[in-house]
This record gives sequence, C-alpha cells and structure tokens, in this order.
Amino acid sequence: MLRKLSREERSWVAYDWANSAYSIVITTAIFPLFYESITPPEIYVSTWGYANSIASLVVAVLAPVLGTIADYWGRKKKFFSVFFLLGVITTVSLVMVGEGQWLLGLVLYVGSVIGFSGANLFYDSFLVDVSAEERMDWVSATGFGFGYVGSVIPFVAGIVLIVMAEQLGLTTMAATRVAFLITGVWWLVFGIPLLRNVRQVYGIEPQAHPIRESFARLARTVKHIRRYRAVLVFLLAYFFYIDGVDTIIRMATPIARAMGIDSNMLLVVLLAIQIVAFPFALLYGRLAQRFGAWRMLFVGIAVYVGVVLVAFFLPSVDNMSTRAAMFWVLSMMVASSQGGIQALSRSVYGKLIPKKNSAEFFGFYNIFGKFAAIMGPFLVAFFTQVTGQERFGILSVLILFAVGGVVLAIGGDPAGQRIGDT
Repeated sequence: MLRKLSREERSWVAYDWANSAYSIVITTAIFPLFYESITPPEIYVSTWGYANSIASLVVAVLAPVLGTIADYWGRKKKFFSVFFLLGVITTVSLVMVGEGQWLLGLVLYVGSVIGFSGANLFYDSFLVDVSAEERMDWVSATGFGFGYVGSVIPFVAGIVLIVMAEQLGLTTMAATRVAFLITGVWWLVFGIPLLRNVRQVYGIEPQAHPIRESFARLARTVKHIRRYRAVLVFLLAYFFYIDGVDTIIRMATPIARAMGIDSNMLLVVLLAIQIVAFPFALLYGRLAQRFGAWRMLFVGIAVYVGVVLVAFFLPSVDNMSTRAAMFWVLSMMVASSQGGIQALSRSVYGKLIPKKNSAEFFGFYNIFGKFAAIMGPFLVAFFTQVTGQERFGILSVLILFAVGGVVLAIGGDPAGQRIGDT
C-alpha cells in the first residue's frame, strides 16, 4: 500500500503515524485516567472540559493569522516545526507531574494540545503540496488509517508498563509517567520524515513587510468571504459536525468513567477502536473514490447520530453486563467512522481551496474546527454540572450533527467547486 505512494506522500502519512499516539495516550486514554487519579473528584469532569475549551480557543485565535503568514515561501515548515516541538516538549514534561499536582498537569496538557493542534494546521495544509487532487481522498484516508495503527504501539507499551509496574519495580504513577515519555519520543522520531522530505510546493512570494501584508491579505479574504461560497458553506457544516466528533473524542474517558465503565475495560475498548478504525478509514477512502467524499460524509454523520443516541440511553441501563455490551457497540460505531469523517473532511476542503494560499485557508479550517471544539466540551461540562447527569451533556451533541448535516446538504456536493488561486 505504501509503495504506491510517493516519498513525499509516505513522509506525510508518517506524521499521522507519529502524532496519533498523542491522541490516544494523552487526549483520550491514559492521561485522562491519570488526571482523574490526581484531581479532586468533584472538579474532574468540569476542569477537563474547560481545559480543552481554553486550549482550543488559543489555537482558534492564532490559526488564521499564522496560516496567512506561513503561506510565504519557506515559512510553512518553520511554523510547523515550532508547534511540533512545543507539543513534544510539553508531552515529555508530563513526567514531572506528581500526586496532587493536577494544576501543573492541566497546564502542561493545555500546552501539549496547543502544540499538537498548531502543528496539525500546517501538516494538513501540506496535503496540497504532496498530493494531486485526484489522490487526496485516498492519501488523507491512508494517513488516518496508519495513524490508528501507529498509535497502538505506544498505547500498548504504556498499558503493559502500567499493568506490570509492580513486577518492574515501579509504582503505577511512575509507569504512567514513562508512558508519557514514550509517547513524546515516538511523536518526535516519526515526525522527522516530514521535516526531511516534505517541502512547500505552493506559496506566495515574500513581501517587504510580510507580517503587515499577511494581515492585509487576511482582512481581504474575510472581507470578500462571500466570494468563496463553497468554502464558506462547507466550513459552516464542518464547524457543527466536527464539534460533535471532537467532543466525543475528548470527553470519552471522563464520560465513560462517570457511567461506571471499569477503567480496565475502557482501555481495552480504546485499543480495539484504534485497531478497528484502521481498515474503516481506508474503506472510507475507497468508497469516496466510488461514491464521492461528500456522500460518505453523510454516512459518517449518520453513524455519529447513532453513537449519541446509544450513549444517551446507556446510563439508564441498570444491568452492568448489558451496559458493557452497549458500550462495546457504541465504541465500534465510533471506530467505523471516526477516521473516515476526519480524513474526508480534510481532503474535500483541500480540493476546494487555492493551493498557494493553503496555509491561510487551512487556518480558517482550523479556526472553525477549534471554535467548534470549544463549544462541545463546554456544553458537556456545563450541562453535566447543572443537571448532575452526564447524559444530558451528551444529548446536546446530537444537535450539532443534525445542523452540520443540514448545512452540508444545502451546500451541495463540493466536487468541481474549487476556487481559483488568489
């Protein structure tokens, strides 16, 4: 499969392999459980939700400005490198967090999210530099697919360390810290191919006053945003449905724990999701070539509507074996579409935008995604805090998928609607 990709495409895919370990270990699984163990229980869910909202807000504010500046020749990789190293360093620094130091852990976590998300802005925009339009759906899906496989290795290593901590002469907390170290080093090592082999093919000639001119270009784009109807409508739809996806990813562990799902089962389920998601991400890429990426996005949204409904009714099931079975069904539904809907969103957008302004437009893509990621966790945290029941926070996510699907339908199939270089 990888032999069919060019060297640049393989190096680009390798970064998904590198950073996906962060997503499962730090965002979704091991660190949330670690954070739960060092945090007062009455503030666990709410502080986790608010921290994710704050990190998303920082990236959302910076994204369009940084993207506009990065479109100048030679700048994109430099900006990528800064955020890449920020993410790696703060992830590795989590080894310093000890018992009761929940605030330090939260601050480092926010820094790692900013580094991870900022680097992804420029990583996503490199898609137009490494791949032709007719290959973007497949290359993007391949990235997500191999990302799931790559994430499994540090995740399993971390779980084994934690489970066998006593036999290895370690405390559970020390073993968990080593898992954070492994994740950061993995991210660093497999991020190197992108730094070495991927270059900026499309860009803008440098200006005498690049920062001032970047703000001027950004202002012109915002002022004339109505000219880019296809982009604007897609971003609006993306804003809503990706909010639901990101919320489920970021809040999965605290919500599952609040529902009484055993931590050992949760880790096994999260591992299964990573394994099952690999072929499904590739399947979405293949089906997009046959039926169109736009139609496959609706399939992904429909699956997530089902996920929300199952999650809403799950807490009302008293029988724990039935609840566990429902949780497995819910998790496999997520595995079937999580990578596909994200991969195709990225490639559909990449085919819509002007290539030489890719970082600027992916800045808007990022700001819509990150502002959405502020709203979702905040809603879950807020309704959980107000009602005392996580299920009502989960239910609010259903509206986001519904609105996103409606707007996507109104905009029509984006195929053939690519706007010219500006």
